[in-house]
Amino acid sequence: MSSYFTDLAQQYIDGEWRPGTGSWDIIDFNPYDNEKLASITIATVDEVDAAYRAAERAQKQWAATNPYARRAVFEKVLRLVEDREAEISEAIVAELGGTRLKAAFELHLAKEFLREAVHLSLAPEGRIVPSPVDGKENRVYRVPVGVVGVISPFNFPLLLSLKSVAPALALGNGVVLKPHQNTPVVGGTLIAKLFEDAGLPGGLLNVVVTDIAEIGDAFLEHPVPKVISFTGSDTVGRHVATLCAAHFKRSVLELGGNSALVVLDDADVDYAVDAAVFSRYVHQGQVCMAANRVLVDRSVADEFTEKFVAKVKTLKAGDPRDPSTVIGPVINSSQADAIAGVVEQALAEGATALVRGTTTDNLVEPSVLTGLPADSALLRQEVFGPVAFLVPFDGEEEAVRLVNDTPYGLSGAVHTGNIERGVDFAKRIDTGMFHVNDGTVHDEPIVPFGGEKQSGNGRLNGDTMLDAFTTQKWISVQHGRSAFPF
Repeated sequence: MSSYFTDLAQQYIDGEWRPGTGSWDIIDFNPYDNEKLASITIATVDEVDAAYRAAERAQKQWAATNPYARRAVFEKVLRLVEDREAEISEAIVAELGGTRLKAAFELHLAKEFLREAVHLSLAPEGRIVPSPVDGKENRVYRVPVGVVGVISPFNFPLLLSLKSVAPALALGNGVVLKPHQNTPVVGGTLIAKLFEDAGLPGGLLNVVVTDIAEIGDAFLEHPVPKVISFTGSDTVGRHVATLCAAHFKRSVLELGGNSALVVLDDADVDYAVDAAVFSRYVHQGQVCMAANRVLVDRSVADEFTEKFVAKVKTLKAGDPRDPSTVIGPVINSSQADAIAGVVEQALAEGATALVRGTTTDNLVEPSVLTGLPADSALLRQEVFGPVAFLVPFDGEEEAVRLVNDTPYGLSGAVHTGNIERGVDFAKRIDTGMFHVNDGTVHDEPIVPFGGEKQSGNGRLNGDTMLDAFTTQKWISVQHGRSAFPF
């Protein structure tokens, strides 16, 4: 496996694998055992420029390529992912600390989104729009934006890189991808290798492994990209949005969340427990849609809490290579320290730990906390780790108020014995996505994915990819003669 990472530990610019020319290296570690997987010399501002210029040069011919021919590339990438599924799964386990279950989950979604990219190649359609002017024909064309810059996160790097890279390419654009420093291979160079082997023309997809300490805002401010697709924290997202606006770029922002899973008084408690435990603890809670808060009607709170705590205690934490492991390591020591700090702060504020996991290096065991003061800032922020806050409520009105009492609005779920009651509840929540009688963590290729408030701007998936990665152009044709006033 280490040679696998070493082979991909380079920059990929203009169809060539090359070392970076920066003055320092990004070290790619396995977060579970701290094994060094690879060392990558970072890309400089000059290499970012070279990547964008390569994408700009290659994009014109790619946009003019028959979309059926473009489609064939994505069909080949999909076959390559299927053929290499075992080694990609091992890479996810090694680089992310993802469990076997998590690797299978991410690969399944990655393949689904590649299948959608195959169809997306043929999706752009033009329109003929009526004109009030006699003899005039108005044509509205759907055309690529040109070049897209993609910045992906560490938690689902394969999926969340492909989710922007594949549609942008399918729609006729060039792409420069900057993966997260902790996942440069799975989130970056692995994807470049797949597309290279699938026959994507050189220059169309470029991967730069670098750090803002080296390049500053060059990736965002470069004149070539017309769209920046960013997935990450709301703090960085605000900076991305500000710079994009200043440079007249479009930004697509998929940011953090503080989702709630709500258990109403008529819910199936056992099922709600299963949904809540998965929604909070999948991939160690390092999921933007994770259920940070579990809100339970007081009439069923005792039963739910007892069963929730019992199930959490069964979750095995340890080596992600072990198929029985449910909780692997978090991505790095700063995240582990931050999660431990959240638990300490909650206890200092008066919360009670029903389960208090220990932290060993990057391995953070699950915690369950209750009794947090209603005005605690912890209930309004994203906690990117295996810590659940149980919050009782009295009646539906209070539940709606509590769910909405956060600056985020990404996902959520409600459990009830009455589906239409659940739908009515969902309509009152200020989120981009909400689920009735299910978990909070979902993503599907053709539904609009995105958040409200500080959880982002814009949507991805399905038809919304057209809005994200194409633009509209009006071309009019005067078949007769216009009359001019002078």
